Amino acid sequence: QVQLVESGGGLVQAGGSLRLSCAASGRTFSNYAMGWFRQAPGKEREFVAAVSWSGGTTYKTDSVKGRFTISRDNAKNTVYLQMNSLKPEDTAVYYCAAHQRRPWESGTYAYRESSSYDAWGQGTQVTVSS
Repeated sequence: QVQLVESGGGLVQAGGSLRLSCAASGRTFSNYAMGWFRQAPGKEREFVAAVSWSGGTTYKTDSVKGRFTISRDNAKNTVYLQMNSLKPEDTAVYYCAAHQRRPWESGTYAYRESSSYDAWGQGTQVTVSS
């Protein structure tokens, strides 16, 4: 099973930027599609963004389109979430997650569903002040 460690969270003012990183170890990173989820206090965990095995395809929830960018570097076994124009409503614990490619999967998977992911990081706190 792949192990995931997030970093890069912190406190930032509204309008600012942060870049989250998620380092993977233990398995062949390119066999995993990667996702970012977040959970605010008192709310359910929600999908933020995902990137395909090769990095060629990305998905984002509507609320972050135009502000967040997900990318991966398979040579470094790392996935990134660049967050710009941050808003107080982006405040949450951010988790990265890994989906191991199944033999029958060709292009996509149920990337919005947390149950699709096989491994999770411990989370990193992002706080955006107004």
